[in-house]
Amino acid sequence: MTISSLRTQLQSGETTPAALLKSLVGEIAAKDTGKTGAYLTHDLDAALAEAEAADLSLPLGGIPIAIKDNINVLGQPCSCGSKFLAENYTAPYNATVIEKLRAAGAIPFGRLNLDEFAMGSSCENSALQTTRNPHDHDRIPGGSSGGSAASVADSTAIAALGSDTGGSIRQPASHCGVVGLKPSYGRVSRFGLVAFASSLDQIGPLTRNVTDAALVLQAIAGYDPRDSTSLDTPVPDYSQHLNDGVAGMKLGVPKEYFENEGIDPAVKTLVQDAIRKLADQGAEIVDVSLPNTKHAVATYYIIAPAEASSNLSRFDGIRYGHRSEAADDILDLYKKSREEGFGPEVKRRIILGTYVLSSGYYDAYYGHAQKVRTLIRTDFENAFESVDAILSPVAPTPARRLGANAGDPLLEYLSDIFTISANLAGIPGISVPCGTTDSDNGSKLPVGLQILGPHLGEAKILQIAKAAES
Repeated sequence: MTISSLRTQLQSGETTPAALLKSLVGEIAAKDTGKTGAYLTHDLDAALAEAEAADLSLPLGGIPIAIKDNINVLGQPCSCGSKFLAENYTAPYNATVIEKLRAAGAIPFGRLNLDEFAMGSSCENSALQTTRNPHDHDRIPGGSSGGSAASVADSTAIAALGSDTGGSIRQPASHCGVVGLKPSYGRVSRFGLVAFASSLDQIGPLTRNVTDAALVLQAIAGYDPRDSTSLDTPVPDYSQHLNDGVAGMKLGVPKEYFENEGIDPAVKTLVQDAIRKLADQGAEIVDVSLPNTKHAVATYYIIAPAEASSNLSRFDGIRYGHRSEAADDILDLYKKSREEGFGPEVKRRIILGTYVLSSGYYDAYYGHAQKVRTLIRTDFENAFESVDAILSPVAPTPARRLGANAGDPLLEYLSDIFTISANLAGIPGISVPCGTTDSDNGSKLPVGLQILGPHLGEAKILQIAKAAES
């Protein structure tokens, strides 16, 4: 059920927060444990204690919300899907989004699997367990917020929080057939989110429908003085114009996205059908160009690893997390703790990031990437002068089989080709289901429509997403 329908039941007394939690635990036991594998842990007793004091008059009163395991919740594990933190790290404080969820009456419940330190597009990089797509257990759920998307799709979570650095909310939302929203950079506080790439990361909701996405965003958005990148601007009512439709809007379709050689024909057809249906509702479809899109993947995979190599330097085996027992001296302790604690993809990105920041290469790689990032942002600003939003696929293909890209990280990186530009530009984006395509074994694989808006244009893309959903 949705947040909206459950709130009605809670307020009428038809159900209780405790009953909801117990029902979810039953669903987790039946569908997730040893099967989908979205949850790493869940603490029913702690959640039931919160349920006892739940204020049902609040916007999310009594609603359990599952949390990606790179967002700190006081007293709970925060493993980031890594051996480095899985052994002995417990969050010593609450992330701002957790405080805001609780202020809105929600109950944070459960820790969800992810690619290690959010580095990946499939959830196969988790050091702790494999998460599978609920629509076909032989396929990936997407990543890095694969556990968040899979839990909502599998009805083991009513809604979930994820993080999006290059598409990590929208891409798994597309693969699992749920709604995933990446807010504008600075709209939602990053305080308490374990940093991957600080200029790209953003927390957002994964939900069963667009209305629920608006409700959760309303709860977590807003200024936070503890986050230096947080924007001190008013938060609009995201539900106010949700049902106003798209009549009279101009919606842009970038040719660079649809002429890409890697796009699956079935994905292209479903997205184009969704665009035609929006036109039938009164939207004007306009061709736009984002010429620097072709540089987005290369730009992202210089900037993101560079920031990751800096952020992950704090994991040294001294202050918290894994500490090697085989070290001979302090330098050996640093090296062996990191060697033992980090997985292959994290090591790959640390090495790449350290290289592009090194003397003699900084200007050639990192400096140029920042200039191209400005060009990508300018492309969007120019496009939004003539259109209200931009429509595109989320991912070039439906969910692939587990292990299909093993040993080929470049092929994996290309799966983010339609999503990373939004992070580089700092603009909001949402994935809304627009149909399914048949797999080779007969399962139905979801496909998402991506809607991108101007900076702080969340209300507009939610309104368009609601029309697309209808």
